[in-house]
Amino acid sequence: MFSFLNIFRIVALLEGVSYLLLLFIATPIKYISGNPEYVKLLGMPHGVLFMLYVVLAFLIMKEMKWNTKTLGIVLIASVIPFGTFYVEKKYLKQVVND
Repeated sequence: MFSFLNIFRIVALLEGVSYLLLLFIATPIKYISGNPEYVKLLGMPHGVLFMLYVVLAFLIMKEMKWNTKTLGIVLIASVIPFGTFYVEKKYLKQVVND
């Protein structure tokens, strides 16, 4: 069954992976070889995933019983490399066991 939480987990994973690809693959290729195609290719999907991540974080805030500090941490994690993986481990992993 698809819930906002399950969709958030998938989006968080994809957003994290797209961010890492953009930072550590596409951007170096752009500046080392002068080829901006990979940034163009990964930029739009990453942007859409980022916006979905933020919207879904607000939607599941009540379901997860997050206070504003926790929501802030979850949102800040989306702009830090590997941050979404931290959110998965720290704030979402316990939900699987329930």
